[in-house]
Amino acid sequence: MKYKVIDGHNDTLLNYMDETSDFDFLKESDAGHLDLIRAQKSGFSGGFFAIFTPNPVSPPSISEFLTEKGYQVPLPDPISSSYAQLHTNKVLAKMLKLEKDSQQQFIIVRSEKEMRDCLNKNVIGGIIHMEGAEAIDLDFNSLYVYHQAGLRSLGPVWSRANNFGEGVPYHFPASPDTGPGLTEKGKQLIRLCNELGVMIDLSHMNEKGFWDTARLSTQPLVATHSNAHKLCPITRNLTDKQLDAIKESNGVVGVTFCANMLRTDGRMDLSAPLEAITDHIHYIADRIGVEHIALGSDFDGCTIPDVIKDVTGVPKLLDQLLRESWTEADIAKLTHLNWLRVLKETGI
Repeated sequence: MKYKVIDGHNDTLLNYMDETSDFDFLKESDAGHLDLIRAQKSGFSGGFFAIFTPNPVSPPSISEFLTEKGYQVPLPDPISSSYAQLHTNKVLAKMLKLEKDSQQQFIIVRSEKEMRDCLNKNVIGGIIHMEGAEAIDLDFNSLYVYHQAGLRSLGPVWSRANNFGEGVPYHFPASPDTGPGLTEKGKQLIRLCNELGVMIDLSHMNEKGFWDTARLSTQPLVATHSNAHKLCPITRNLTDKQLDAIKESNGVVGVTFCANMLRTDGRMDLSAPLEAITDHIHYIADRIGVEHIALGSDFDGCTIPDVIKDVTGVPKLLDQLLRESWTEADIAKLTHLNWLRVLKETGI
């Protein structure tokens, strides 16, 4: 059975910014994790396409800090708003052109209704997401411009500091309570996103920033690509208390396929089995209910276990859940219904 999947996070647009690559989302490829043809074959019906600005110089990798006890990777350096805006505008233009060139096979989605229509018409719906708000100026003029262009989801921070807060570094084993919370401008950003109907993504936010957002936001709390800290105590994963707050807000957690956020040892080991993913799905569903869990792969943004490999491995994961006693009704909530509900309740 082919399931209709809305995915909480991918970084596939980054592939367009690699000048050494001839990547074309509209053509099938062995490169990367996601393209139109593989998506259609796999039931991938849409998702949150991240616009992310990398540091000018690539930050160090986890392997450079790995010890027998784990790792503590420092935060990358902050980037300037002007640098982030230049990159963001280029990626946004690529996405708009992709929609034009796709002959109605890929649609930029600006509402819950449009996403639902994409599922019914078997076309790919792309929600514009900004991962790290460095491209947003302190007067918030650019926020309104990006919203008009289609921005419907925003992570105020990636794993570095900016004008709005400080992201969580990659530490293992460690608590997500790693630094200061939202700045005053960050709190203002949350309020403006609520007014505009822009979903706030808590993934990459440290614990203080999470609770600042929980106190301020009138929307469901959402972590688009995070897992259970209880099973994998990396700073990027969510504690039980955070999971409970997401439930209380009627929000959702998108379980990510990142190897080092799945494994109990926090290692970037590609041999992780399907059960490493389903264990997190079961844990979060048992803790806060199947109405509050979804998928958030992080395709093209992290190291995916070989058992999944790319988007074509998602049906294998869902079949595994069926074998582990999940019903088709529960899988429908996991794959798309919970995302549709949160989009609607956010005002999108």
